[in-house]
Amino acid sequence: MYPLGSLRDPVPPEVPPAIKEDYDEAAQILSLSPKGSAALSRRCLQAVLVDEGGAKKKNLGDQIDEVTPSIPAYLGEVLDQVRVIGNFSAHPLKDTNSGAIIEVEPGEAEWNLDVLDGLFDFYYVKPATSKRMRAQLDKKLTAAGKPTI
Repeated sequence: MYPLGSLRDPVPPEVPPAIKEDYDEAAQILSLSPKGSAALSRRCLQAVLVDEGGAKKKNLGDQIDEVTPSIPAYLGEVLDQVRVIGNFSAHPLKDTNSGAIIEVEPGEAEWNLDVLDGLFDFYYVKPATSKRMRAQLDKKLTAAGKPTI
Protein backbone atom coordinates (compact mmCIF):
# COMPACT_ATOMS: atom_id res chain seq x y z
CA MET A 1 0.00 0.00 0.00
CA TYR A 2 1.16 3.56 -0.53
CA PRO A 3 1.81 6.01 2.30
CA LEU A 4 -1.25 7.70 3.70
CA GLY A 5 -1.31 11.29 4.79
CA SER A 6 -3.75 13.94 5.85
CA LEU A 7 -4.22 17.58 4.94
CA ARG A 8 -5.69 18.29 8.37
CA ASP A 9 -3.80 20.10 11.09
CA PRO A 10 -1.97 17.82 13.52
CA VAL A 11 -3.82 16.72 16.63
CA PRO A 12 -2.88 18.93 19.58
CA PRO A 13 -0.30 17.33 21.89
CA GLU A 14 -2.72 17.59 24.82
CA VAL A 15 -4.99 14.91 23.29
CA PRO A 16 -4.40 11.43 24.78
CA PRO A 17 -2.47 9.05 22.51
CA ALA A 18 -5.27 6.48 22.04
CA ILE A 19 -7.73 9.17 20.91
CA LYS A 20 -5.07 10.83 18.74
CA GLU A 21 -4.36 7.49 17.06
CA ASP A 22 -8.01 6.95 16.09
CA TYR A 23 -8.36 10.56 14.93
CA ASP A 24 -5.20 10.37 12.83
CA GLU A 25 -6.41 7.16 11.21
CA ALA A 26 -9.82 8.72 10.50
CA ALA A 27 -8.09 11.70 8.86
CA GLN A 28 -5.72 9.52 6.84
CA ILE A 29 -8.45 7.33 5.35
CA LEU A 30 -10.95 10.13 4.78
CA SER A 31 -10.57 10.23 1.00
CA LEU A 32 -10.26 6.44 0.65
CA SER A 33 -13.11 5.48 2.95
CA PRO A 34 -15.49 8.12 4.29
CA LYS A 35 -17.39 5.27 6.00
CA GLY A 36 -14.28 4.11 7.82
CA SER A 37 -13.38 7.66 8.75
CA ALA A 38 -16.87 8.33 10.13
CA ALA A 39 -16.80 5.12 12.18
CA LEU A 40 -13.46 6.09 13.71
CA SER A 41 -14.75 9.61 14.42
CA ARG A 42 -17.72 8.11 16.24
CA ARG A 43 -15.31 5.98 18.27
CA CYS A 44 -13.23 9.08 19.12
CA LEU A 45 -16.35 10.95 20.18
CA GLN A 46 -17.34 8.17 22.55
CA ALA A 47 -13.84 7.97 24.02
CA VAL A 48 -13.73 11.73 24.67
CA LEU A 49 -17.19 11.74 26.27
CA VAL A 50 -16.28 8.89 28.60
CA ASP A 51 -12.71 9.97 29.39
CA GLU A 52 -13.19 13.73 29.70
CA GLY A 53 -16.93 14.29 29.80
CA GLY A 54 -17.46 11.74 32.55
CA ALA A 55 -20.22 9.92 30.66
CA LYS A 56 -21.30 6.77 32.49
CA LYS A 57 -24.17 5.49 30.34
CA LYS A 58 -23.69 2.54 27.99
CA ASN A 59 -24.72 3.83 24.55
CA LEU A 60 -23.44 6.88 22.73
CA GLY A 61 -26.83 8.57 22.37
CA ASP A 62 -27.34 8.50 26.13
CA GLN A 63 -23.75 9.61 26.71
CA ILE A 64 -24.31 12.61 24.46
CA ASP A 65 -27.47 13.51 26.42
CA GLU A 66 -25.53 13.10 29.66
CA VAL A 67 -22.65 15.39 28.66
CA THR A 68 -24.46 18.04 26.59
CA PRO A 69 -25.53 20.23 29.55
CA SER A 70 -21.89 20.65 30.61
CA ILE A 71 -20.42 21.72 27.27
CA PRO A 72 -20.88 24.82 25.12
CA ALA A 73 -24.16 24.85 23.19
CA TYR A 74 -22.40 25.06 19.82
CA LEU A 75 -20.78 21.68 20.54
CA GLY A 76 -23.77 20.08 22.21
CA GLU A 77 -25.92 20.80 19.17
CA VAL A 78 -23.67 18.83 16.82
CA LEU A 79 -22.58 15.78 18.81
CA ASP A 80 -25.62 13.72 17.88
CA GLN A 81 -24.95 14.42 14.22
CA VAL A 82 -21.53 12.78 14.56
CA ARG A 83 -23.26 9.77 16.10
CA VAL A 84 -25.80 9.57 13.26
CA ILE A 85 -23.17 9.89 10.53
CA GLY A 86 -21.14 7.23 12.34
CA ASN A 87 -24.21 5.00 12.37
CA PHE A 88 -24.54 5.34 8.59
CA SER A 89 -21.01 3.94 8.38
CA ALA A 90 -21.61 1.06 10.76
CA HIS A 91 -25.12 -0.03 9.78
CA PRO A 92 -26.50 -0.62 6.26
CA LEU A 93 -29.42 1.80 6.55
CA LYS A 94 -31.52 2.02 3.40
CA ASP A 95 -33.24 4.93 1.72
CA THR A 96 -36.97 4.33 2.14
CA ASN A 97 -37.70 5.52 -1.41
CA SER A 98 -34.97 3.91 -3.47
CA GLY A 99 -33.88 1.04 -1.25
CA ALA A 100 -30.25 2.06 -1.76
CA ILE A 101 -27.90 1.90 1.20
CA ILE A 102 -27.26 5.41 2.52
CA GLU A 103 -23.57 6.18 2.16
CA VAL A 104 -21.41 8.56 4.15
CA GLU A 105 -20.32 11.47 1.99
CA PRO A 106 -16.71 12.69 2.25
CA GLY A 107 -17.90 16.10 3.46
CA GLU A 108 -19.87 14.48 6.28
CA ALA A 109 -16.87 12.45 7.41
CA GLU A 110 -14.69 15.56 7.31
CA TRP A 111 -17.28 17.51 9.26
CA ASN A 112 -17.13 14.82 11.96
CA LEU A 113 -13.41 15.53 12.28
CA ASP A 114 -14.17 19.26 12.54
CA VAL A 115 -16.53 18.56 15.45
CA LEU A 116 -13.84 16.48 17.15
CA ASP A 117 -11.42 19.38 16.71
CA GLY A 118 -13.88 21.52 18.66
CA LEU A 119 -14.14 18.92 21.41
CA PHE A 120 -10.37 18.63 21.60
CA ASP A 121 -10.14 22.39 21.99
CA PHE A 122 -12.77 22.44 24.75
CA TYR A 123 -11.61 19.42 26.75
CA TYR A 124 -7.85 19.41 26.21
CA VAL A 125 -6.34 22.52 24.61
CA LYS A 126 -8.10 25.38 26.42
CA PRO A 127 -7.69 23.86 29.91
CA ALA A 128 -3.99 23.19 29.27
CA THR A 129 -3.48 26.73 27.92
CA SER A 130 -5.27 28.20 30.93
CA LYS A 131 -3.13 26.12 33.29
CA ARG A 132 0.09 27.29 31.58
CA MET A 133 -1.00 30.94 31.67
CA ARG A 134 -1.91 30.68 35.34
CA ALA A 135 1.47 29.09 36.15
CA GLN A 136 3.24 31.95 34.35
CA LEU A 137 1.22 34.54 36.26
CA ASP A 138 1.79 32.76 39.57
CA LYS A 139 5.53 32.77 38.87
CA LYS A 140 5.45 36.54 38.35
CA LEU A 141 3.37 37.06 41.47
CA THR A 142 5.79 34.96 43.51
CA ALA A 143 8.74 36.94 42.13
CA ALA A 144 6.95 40.14 43.15
CA GLY A 145 6.32 38.81 46.66
CA LYS A 146 2.57 38.64 46.07
CA PRO A 147 0.23 35.73 46.80
CA THR A 148 -0.55 33.46 43.88
CA ILE A 149 -4.03 33.17 42.44
